[in-house]
Amino acid sequence: MKVGYFQFKPEYCNPEKNISIIEKNLSGIDIDLIVLPELANSGYLFSRRDDLFRSSENISGGIFINALKRISSKNKFHIVSGICERSENKFYNTSVLICPEGKVITYRKLHLFDTEKKWFEAGNMPISAIEINGKKFGKVRIGMMICFDWIFPETMRTLALKGAQIICHPSNLVMPYCQRAMTTRALENHVFTITANRTGMETAGGKTLTFTGQSVIVSPKGKYLQKASKNRKECAIVKINPKEALDKKINPVNDLFKDRRKKFYFNE
Repeated sequence: MKVGYFQFKPEYCNPEKNISIIEKNLSGIDIDLIVLPELANSGYLFSRRDDLFRSSENISGGIFINALKRISSKNKFHIVSGICERSENKFYNTSVLICPEGKVITYRKLHLFDTEKKWFEAGNMPISAIEINGKKFGKVRIGMMICFDWIFPETMRTLALKGAQIICHPSNLVMPYCQRAMTTRALENHVFTITANRTGMETAGGKTLTFTGQSVIVSPKGKYLQKASKNRKECAIVKINPKEALDKKINPVNDLFKDRRKKFYFNE
């Protein structure tokens, strides 16, 4: 199975431009699953509610979703992308899985970071593993989480316990920790992880953020399979065997999941 990320700088509050960038760079690539950054339609650093209205959309029929569906169908690959979602008068930091046959699966970010709490509602959907199916790779289960979700190990552990073999992780990372920490997240759950970060800077309301790039793909053994630069637009593709993520053994007698001592763990 061929998986990858597309790292780029989304234009703030300009979904049409971001569609153009994505379509130009993904057209015709040989891949089965591609992950795009968090809030890929809108940019990140909001300072006015009007900007959220202008750049967000309803999952059922916005221009960005429809464009991703067109790109996925035309090229016969699956897309996971962050999106600024509007549902009635509420906004969500959301990730969508777009399948070539037109199916759209949604996940809303559970753990909001910093000023996101001012603009977005916290996620209200259960964590789930989704089965995708392709002629070239068969049936594979994937999970979605978004950016700051990474620092809560329960997020990825829950996805792994539900059978996810590949964790798709759209991100707008500004702290320097995540890319290194993903080796641990992948290793402790024996899953593949794809972190698609963005690049560039944004300034709004007297605040400036610099995004760290360095998108990464990590194996179930904690090995970097791909790592991007800090500043450049990059599309990376790597061939993996998702069945490796079904084996939770670290030696003949230790299994990461079967050896869990759940009755001794904290239970809220």
